[in-house]
This record gives sequence, structure tokens and C-alpha cells, in this order.
Amino acid sequence: MDFISKILAWFNVDNYSQAEILKTELFSNTISQYLTALIIFVAGLFFVKIFNIVLFKNIKKLIQKTPMKIDNLIIELTENLILPILYIIPLYVSVIQLNIAEKILNVFNSILIVYIAIQFARVLYAIFEFIITEKWFNREGTQVTKTTFFGIMLFVKFLIGLLCLIFILDNLGFNISTIVAGLGVGGIALALASQNILNDLFNYFVIFFDRPFEVGDFIIVGEFMGVVKYIGVKTTRLTSLSGEEIVFSNSDLTGSRVRNYKKMEKRRAAFKLGVIYGTTAEQLRKIPPMIKEIIESMPKTEFNRCHFKEYGDFNLVIEAIFYVDGNDMNEYLNIQQEINLKIKEEFEKEGIEFALPTQSIVFENELAIRK
Repeated sequence: MDFISKILAWFNVDNYSQAEILKTELFSNTISQYLTALIIFVAGLFFVKIFNIVLFKNIKKLIQKTPMKIDNLIIELTENLILPILYIIPLYVSVIQLNIAEKILNVFNSILIVYIAIQFARVLYAIFEFIITEKWFNREGTQVTKTTFFGIMLFVKFLIGLLCLIFILDNLGFNISTIVAGLGVGGIALALASQNILNDLFNYFVIFFDRPFEVGDFIIVGEFMGVVKYIGVKTTRLTSLSGEEIVFSNSDLTGSRVRNYKKMEKRRAAFKLGVIYGTTAEQLRKIPPMIKEIIESMPKTEFNRCHFKEYGDFNLVIEAIFYVDGNDMNEYLNIQQEINLKIKEEFEKEGIEFALPTQSIVFENELAIRK
């Protein structure tokens, strides 16, 4: 009041006139109340502006120099979503100083509740979007389609929107228990009617978070194999080796044994050779070290063992095992081909013959048999 009186005195208004002016009523409020509300509003805006200019902008400059992305997120949320709420606080405090009809005040309060709830829902959504993007989508080596990101964020937006709506209705005086009960009954009926769809949707999130395979991986599911082309909300699609598209429901994939060759860091290779029974013992002893030397001369290979394993029906069996680094099938086949060619060359030098599936039939003299 003293402050208002000083302002009026500055305009050469005497004390009696000051009292008369300040007591003048307009719409159930005196001029004094209107001026008090106005001063509170202007002072509040001033302090918020000072905070924005002096404190917030200096902090913003410091944070922008740091490499952490979370700092930039905090600045963005504060600037775009939280600061607007701070500007509303002086307006609210100044309004409640006045004598306003209860209905009008309730409408004003309702508008503020809806606005603040929406702003905080946007903040929560931005935080979830940042976490999902940084933790999964920007992880090194992953390939996630835009459809996957859209599906995840649509689900998050639905949940946040539902919580925001319940909060608003509760603060506006609606009976939330009745609404939630109605939603519960309707949700059960909807879930029963769309059980298979919801099951595939749930398994879509299982595939997304557990990462048993990703787009571009070569997988085998039962008797089917191919490269993962698309991971959708309901189905996952493969491109088979022969070119056609194979479509699986997400429930089938999560309930099956999936062999993912993209995850393979080292490929085990085993092969057998058959040489004729006429091969000498000296030649047989030369074969394992010969094959070992050939395998070790190849890049990205690791020799395991090579042995004269057994006597076959028509050959002497040599077995060799080695490992190839990586999961590239073409590279593995090129290495195996080069090993086979070198073995062929070395066998020709040593005079070692490969066995063919032949049989020898011996006919004996009938007279000799009788004796």
C-alpha cells in the first residue's frame, strides 16, 4: 500500500484523493487490489526474466561446451518446457489476489492444470526418447529401422498420454475409479478379442530389447533360412537364399530356436579325405603335417588337428579340423577352396591317390572250393 501511495503522490495526487481512488471498486475488486495484483505479476515476470538472462543463459553457455548429450537435453527441456511454466506462476499468484467468481476461478485453475500436465508429459516423453535413442538406437553395430523407432515411441507416447489424461481428470474432479474400472473391463474384452495381435506386439518388444537378431543378420529358423529384411510390429520378414520372402509372426520366432550366423565370431570347419588302401605307411605319416602346413599358411585360419582317423569301406580316412575368423560365408568358401587345391597339388607331388568308391569281386575256382 505504501508503495502504491508513493506512486500516486508522484502524480501529485493528495492523500484524500489517494484513499478515494484506491477504495474505488470495479468488478468486486478495489483499484488497490488490481494494482497489487499488477505489481506482483510484473515483479514475478521481472525475476523470471532475470533468471533467464543472467543465470540460465550463462549456465547454457557452459553446458554447451561439454561433450555430454544429457546436459544439452536438460537445457532444451528447461528452455522450451519448464521456463514457460515459470512465467505462469506470477500470473497465478497475482490472479488469486483478486475477488473472482468461483466458476471463473475454477475454469482458470482447470486451464492451468491441463497446461502444466501437458508440459510435464512432454518433458517425460523427451526423456524417454533420449534414453531409448542413446541406449539402443545409437549403440555401435546395431541396425534398427525407422519403423521400429516409430513403434516404440508410439507405445511410449500412448502410455504417457494415458497417465496425463488420468491425472487431468482426477484434478478436474472426475471419479477416476469408475473410469479406470470401465477401462479395465473394456481392456479385458479388447485383449481377449485381439489376443494373437497383442501376443505378436509383446514379442516384438522382446525382439527389440533382447536383440536375438537384427536387420541384415543371416539366421536359420527350423528348415527356413535367410537374411533378416524387416522387423515389424506383428511380423518379421526374411529374404531366403533363393530370393523369395519368408514371413514369420513374431510369436513364432520367439518360440523357436534361432541360429544367428551374424553373431558367429569364428567358424569351425571339418573335412575328410579318402586315400586308397595302396597308400604306404610312410605316405600316410606325411599327410597330417602336410595338411597342417597348408592350413597355417592361409590367412585368418587356425589349425586344430589332422589325423589318420579310420579304415573305411574302400578308403583310408584322413580327418582335419580348423577354424576361420569371422562369419563371412564367401570368405570361408574361398579359404576352403584354396586349401583343397593345395592338398591336391601336394598329393600329386607325393604320388598319393584319392580313393574312389570301388569294390573288388574275387572269383574262386569251383574245383578248388570243393577241395
